[in-house]
Amino acid sequence: MLVVVGLVVVTVSVLGGFMLEGGPLALLFQPVEWLIIGGTAAGTVIISTPRHYLGQLATSLRNMVMGATARRDVYVDVLRLQYELFVNVKKHGFIALERDVTEPAKSSIFSKYPSFLARHHALTFLADSLRLLVDGGVSPYDLEALLDREIETHHDEASKPAAILAKMGDTLPGLGIVTAVLGVVIAMQSIDGGAAEIGSKVAVALVGTFLGVLLAYGVVNPLAAGVETAAEHDINYLHCLKAGVVAFSKGAAPFVAVEFARRAIFAHERPSLVDVEASTMAVSPRQA
Repeated sequence: MLVVVGLVVVTVSVLGGFMLEGGPLALLFQPVEWLIIGGTAAGTVIISTPRHYLGQLATSLRNMVMGATARRDVYVDVLRLQYELFVNVKKHGFIALERDVTEPAKSSIFSKYPSFLARHHALTFLADSLRLLVDGGVSPYDLEALLDREIETHHDEASKPAAILAKMGDTLPGLGIVTAVLGVVIAMQSIDGGAAEIGSKVAVALVGTFLGVLLAYGVVNPLAAGVETAAEHDINYLHCLKAGVVAFSKGAAPFVAVEFARRAIFAHERPSLVDVEASTMAVSPRQA
């Protein structure tokens, strides 16, 4: 919701300042100018972006507006999940997780954590990582390199929406100038008219430049930065999973492996050690 608050602050600041200077607010509402700038900007995005990334862009914007980044309680859940998986392996061996990692959506362990099940990529990431350990034949160091490669690839994909928005923001001032030039062309057709008529049409033309710059630096570029930040939080969630799995594969005790995972979380979202201990205290391995 902070995104909405920020957009309201930008709008009120610009329009309020314009009105305080005595500017007529109605002058800024030019539907044709909005059509030229908005339509052309949308068209350039459609031309330059594959369909898959258009859907990803819409999803990223929705998640950012809804505040879908992981919270501290969500991280407590994922740490507890890792601990439960690890204690079952400690008790029964990796073979105990074969059914869980093959069909994670039907797993009696994963089903306890709906906040994790909702993150489909993270679910696949963890299940596939554990499946390598269940099948055997991969060293902890090879596993770590493999997970780093997957996270890097996911980061490249997750960064695309922000890059698309940033490019769109870069084009908006230029599109504002195009709109202004078109307005001046129209104004020049009335060159033999009165000064008031010409001045009014030139003012309308300049609104195009104003809109292009405002939308670029007040809306689209900040949205691009917000989407990039959300992508970084998503990547950090995967780093948390990787740290726990790799530590456990190297022989760390379940709680120590979970501590490796906890330390990988950004500080402002990281649950305390006391919270994690309290959450995992009641966890016990299931019956074989």
